Amino acid sequence: MSSAGGLTRRRGGGRVAGGDENDDSRVSSPVSRNGSALDNRLPDASFTNAENGHKIAFDPRDLSETEERSKQPKLTLMEEVLLLGLKDKQIIANVVLGFFFVSQGYLSFWNENISYALRGCIVIELALRGRISMQKDSSRRRFPLADRVIEVVDDTLTGEVLLDEALKMMKSSEKMSVNSWIDLMSGETWNLMKIGYQLKQVRERLAKGLVDKGILRTEKRNFLLFDMATHPVADGGAKDDIHRRVRNVCSSRTLILPANQWLPEDAEFRFLRTITMVCAAYAANVLENALVTMSHESRERAFAQVDELLAEYSQWPFGRRTGGSQAIGANLAQAINDEVDKSKDKDLQMEIVAACLSVFTRLDSLL
Repeated sequence: MSSAGGLTRRRGGGRVAGGDENDDSRVSSPVSRNGSALDNRLPDASFTNAENGHKIAFDPRDLSETEERSKQPKLTLMEEVLLLGLKDKQIIANVVLGFFFVSQGYLSFWNENISYALRGCIVIELALRGRISMQKDSSRRRFPLADRVIEVVDDTLTGEVLLDEALKMMKSSEKMSVNSWIDLMSGETWNLMKIGYQLKQVRERLAKGLVDKGILRTEKRNFLLFDMATHPVADGGAKDDIHRRVRNVCSSRTLILPANQWLPEDAEFRFLRTITMVCAAYAANVLENALVTMSHESRERAFAQVDELLAEYSQWPFGRRTGGSQAIGANLAQAINDEVDKSKDKDLQMEIVAACLSVFTRLDSLL
């Protein structure tokens, strides 16, 4: 039935105490045993008028979540690093056995660093989204960045499966350091009581997420001795954009990040995200895939530039020098300083970003 205000409601499962049992013209909300309406325990609802004059109820939290997602890039840091690591179409031949086949859409079998780097990207992504921060304790400065304890400051789910799984673990467990969390999520522990913190099948789950977003597709390929699911690129726009950003960071004197669907203009920390992605790709040993079109000398300068960036942004406060020794990215220091200054209340989150990059400097691929 419709009320006088035009609000349409479904027939309730219960009656108001003392109401007329035979009166079907009235619909009431269920009443709990203590006499208080169940509606009082539900989140506050807001109403808006529809075109037909009826009122539509909605949860304001849905709008706030939509607004937050609109400020985030379409791809997470983990997905960008994974895309950089996926092999493009190539011919694999064996002269002895006399066969060859074309394959694409899989990660290198010999790359052991990418798994660890992806876990670090999960921690960075949670910090950039304001879910975790360093524990606010003045005594923390006595410890190295990677050994400082982090805590959950906002347990609102992000909508990304891996991020939400990591966030729930951090919320329900004891507080631990940045290095400890990356180690535990990677399975790098001898403590059998904490083996459950390991995130399983991260690469495959990220790839399936990219399939759901329409960027990859799934194929089954035969690698002579076994069959394996591969994920070739279905929409090359995302990967091309990542490659362009990487080359701009590594070679352009003035870094410009054009706004697009992958990195919107109103996204938070656009420059810091890009630098973090490049450093994570360097740590994961997949950066070279974006530099194959450059000459040998240009690639050497690019690696030197990223090595310098990693050293300068793995400390807090960030120690970026204008232009750096390579005279590349002259505006980068000012751009990131402006982003940090706009979010003065997020210094503890930025400290986590620097801590994760300091962990990346210890990976074997950089030694």
